Amino acid sequence: MRVGVLALQGSFKDHLKMLDRLDVDATLVRLPRDLDKVNGLIIPGGESTTIGRLIVRYGLDKVIKFRCNRGMPIYGTCAGAILLAREIVNSRQPRLALMDISVKRNDYGRQIDSFEVDLDISDGKPFRGIFIRAPTIISVGKRCKVLSRFQDKPVLVEQENLLASTFHPELVGDTRIHKYFIEMVKKNNKIVV
Repeated sequence: MRVGVLALQGSFKDHLKMLDRLDVDATLVRLPRDLDKVNGLIIPGGESTTIGRLIVRYGLDKVIKFRCNRGMPIYGTCAGAILLAREIVNSRQPRLALMDISVKRNDYGRQIDSFEVDLDISDGKPFRGIFIRAPTIISVGKRCKVLSRFQDKPVLVEQENLLASTFHPELVGDTRIHKYFIEMVKKNNKIVV
């Protein structure tokens, strides 16, 4: 099993470190051919407009959508969640539009308004969520399952082979959310194109 981490901009190195801690074979994804041998993909936090433009420029958008429709699990954190969203409020930026969620960019405020908070991720032990210029998920479709909330807003959601968080689990030492994604990849029967 190999997990790809989109490495065009953003916190991709932190995801690689997390996957390394879990003894998962990981590779950087910068071009469409890099997706050929991955069984899952992580789209990191960063600047969603920049990442969106780059995935279109390099033709990654079409390949990611194709692989997703064939069942490849994808996990988007912060900017990655924005790129997965069907709708981005007041924005026409490039996106993958794979997940039935609507998001609002930077809804908690600017960089100076970033914060940390303990989240309930349903296993009884708090998970430290780091929110950096984070989006909010303002609506979820019927196919989406909310796995965690903060201030009654979804912050961790799942839809079939998609997982999205508005916070950065790669920046804390807790591996539970990455483990959850790895289990999604393992359970997927369509991991090879």
